[in-house]
Amino acid sequence: MGSFQVRTDLALEARESIGEAESELRGVKVDEYYREEEDVRVTKVTIDTKNAAKAMGKPMGIYVTMEAPAMVEPDEDYHREISKCLAEELLKLLPGEDSEQNIMVVGLGNREVTADALGPQTVDNLFITRHIVKEYGKAAYNCNKMNLLSALEPGVMARTGMETAEIVKGVVRETAPDILIVVDALAARSTKRLNRTIQITNTGIQPGSGVGNHRNALTKESLGIPVIAIGIPTVVDSATIVMDAMEKLLEEEQGLDAVKLLSRHASPFPELNNMYMTGKDIDAVIKRISYTISEGINIAMEMRME
Repeated sequence: MGSFQVRTDLALEARESIGEAESELRGVKVDEYYREEEDVRVTKVTIDTKNAAKAMGKPMGIYVTMEAPAMVEPDEDYHREISKCLAEELLKLLPGEDSEQNIMVVGLGNREVTADALGPQTVDNLFITRHIVKEYGKAAYNCNKMNLLSALEPGVMARTGMETAEIVKGVVRETAPDILIVVDALAARSTKRLNRTIQITNTGIQPGSGVGNHRNALTKESLGIPVIAIGIPTVVDSATIVMDAMEKLLEEEQGLDAVKLLSRHASPFPELNNMYMTGKDIDAVIKRISYTISEGINIAMEMRME
């Protein structure tokens, strides 16, 4: 039996899951700071070497994680602050800081599955400008300099019969964007980070990886342009929840180091490995946080031209 593997799309959690003996893993740099005004903790994980990437199970690159505990609350003013924070962190990863860019946003996921509808619903609220500028010029927005923003919702293979990467590659070839921003729902290790964490990375994304459906990756290598991925964990592996409960029980009842003990064994509930849990109010949460992300992208486009 192999050891129990925790499934997570967050580089921060992958770093936390590494044992104490590898706590000073070479090739991994972690910078952390707290934005008191927005109540957001920002952690930047940089993976510089192939060995570190293998140990982490993540591609080499930069992973910025924003932890906002109150993001699940229906506070519009707070979500506006999160959007501004997201815009600032996104701008740090976007190349060509002072130049106009043709940027395409791809909303990954299945609109019919609520926990997976983050990408499509984010696309719904973007301020799309490419078609207007192409038709009427920048004067339509009373400015001399601006980014072109377009969007795509490719759907899922079960509905289209095509790989997401095939659709995106075709559109990229025809429209020639300079940068691709991909938005997708992720899977978390901890329920405390569910719908409360935003990850931004310059490594691209592998659609469906969060729930084990590995598809062709959307990366700079596969598309020929920089790919920035934005994601929020909306589901947690049910086997992980069971293991967390067992861990807590062992620690409280017997004082054992449950993390080390459980990591040596496979999940005692293999039938749970393909089941994922989400909150009962996920429909309202997705609507709220998808708007937060779309506003963050919109603000970033405005700030980029200031």
